Amino acid sequence: MTDTVTQPQLDQALIEEAVKKSGLLWADGQALWHAWVDGAVVVVGGGPGEQPLPGPGLTDGGTATVTVRSKDKGGRLVVFPVRVTELRPDGEAWTAAVEELKGKRLNAPDAATMTLRWARECRVLRLEPAGDLLERPGAMPDGRGAAAPVPTAAITRRPIPAGLPKLLLRRRRKA
Repeated sequence: MTDTVTQPQLDQALIEEAVKKSGLLWADGQALWHAWVDGAVVVVGGGPGEQPLPGPGLTDGGTATVTVRSKDKGGRLVVFPVRVTELRPDGEAWTAAVEELKGKRLNAPDAATMTLRWARECRVLRLEPAGDLLERPGAMPDGRGAAAPVPTAAITRRPIPAGLPKLLLRRRRKA
């Protein structure tokens, strides 16, 4: 008897490996640091001193789209829909998520009491993959996927004034 691996199993493995190896992911277009716990992405934020959480998608019971980049190339690797659950500070799931997240929180001003502050002032969210992958290797959309820059009159370079090199040279000689 041979075991056959199904596409959903391959997709779940791809999501898990990509999320575990990436330091950042994008949820509804906003970069977030995260951890992988029990088959889902967990994030903390929304409070003072922590990352902001994006708008209406990241609410309890909501849905969002998560994009994960390739660690070695930096390009988009996988995009998938998630169901959002807000974890309550008195639950086992919250404790497991926070234990994993606190190890990834860099430069916290209050490392010793950080989890207490998270319980009081922040939101801990579980983003569980829900549905088929929207993009994956071999099934990426054509085109770059980057938004066109907003038209503006601002420019970054102008020709230097003709007398500037002489002026700078003269200042060096005096010094």
